[in-house]
Amino acid sequence: MNGTAGPILEVEGLKKYFPIRKGLLRRVVGQVRAVDDVSFTIAPGETLSLVGESGCGKTTTARCILRALRPTAGSIRFRTEEGRMIDVASLSRGELRPLRRRMQMIFQDPFSSLNPRMTIADIIGEPLLVNGMRDAKERRRRVAELLDMVQLPAAYMNRFPHAFSGGQRQRIGIARALALEPALVVADEPVSALDVSVQAQIVNLLLDLQDRLGLAYLFVAHDLSVVKHMSHRVAVMYVGKIVELAPTEPLFTRPLHPYTEALLSAVPVPDPRRRSKRIVLEGEVADPSRPPPGCAFHPRCRYAVERCRLQVPALREILPGRAVRCHRAEELELQAVAVPADRRVAARAS
Repeated sequence: MNGTAGPILEVEGLKKYFPIRKGLLRRVVGQVRAVDDVSFTIAPGETLSLVGESGCGKTTTARCILRALRPTAGSIRFRTEEGRMIDVASLSRGELRPLRRRMQMIFQDPFSSLNPRMTIADIIGEPLLVNGMRDAKERRRRVAELLDMVQLPAAYMNRFPHAFSGGQRQRIGIARALALEPALVVADEPVSALDVSVQAQIVNLLLDLQDRLGLAYLFVAHDLSVVKHMSHRVAVMYVGKIVELAPTEPLFTRPLHPYTEALLSAVPVPDPRRRSKRIVLEGEVADPSRPPPGCAFHPRCRYAVERCRLQVPALREILPGRAVRCHRAEELELQAVAVPADRRVAARAS
């Protein structure tokens, strides 16, 4: 990770609200606060993981950053090749196009993200064609390079997606994302649809590519056993807000937010001599269209006190590099999970 040149991405106060419409005239009667005041940075060569339960807003955050969705408020400052920071949130579609090369996405489902009517050469070569590489021989040469980069033979380029396994299809998706030499790759649950043994291979491939190309990753996931191998830092989201932001090892060994503790308690420990106590959260995830007063997590929190029910906690830094949205963070001693020291070796052993 190289942070000397400054962050590649700065997100500040990001909000995305979806209107609730009712009646014959489709009047707006409320808002779903899918993303509500999210802020973070990503340095070149760094992986930041967004984690949380389904519906917490992590995928919406990722889509706003790529401008697949227009944010309701906030800024998304992205570093250009010239070193300038540009607010992606305020750009028009035409102004966004030159930046598309620098921001790419790896999709969750390798089976539906590839066009079944196109060959692998066409799928990976399409971004090159759209961005001006008209020479067919030059495109095929570049496709062969990309296939080699993701450890697939160049001979596969004339085949169709149905001829490949899920892991091979995801490698093809990764090759397509790398075609334009991006600086930031958003990976939306890139291994959740794969077998466990294949997950480790894809995680290692992503780590190798990061070391080789200096990529920055925004890694969206719910599986913390994968996140702990993949990430430099982790942002835990709950009902549209970041509730804890920390480097990976400190977060796993000393969580500061009760929600993080509950998520970590579900991580399997590959040691029969150690048993972690599973924390089962009562109740349902808060409704983002009608969040409860005070802390949104307080109805499910076993540590909640009266202050939690009345006051909305701010995201505050209480240790160097560690921020948490909890009134009682300093006084709680929460359950931890051991984290391996070496990311890549640990992933291969999983």
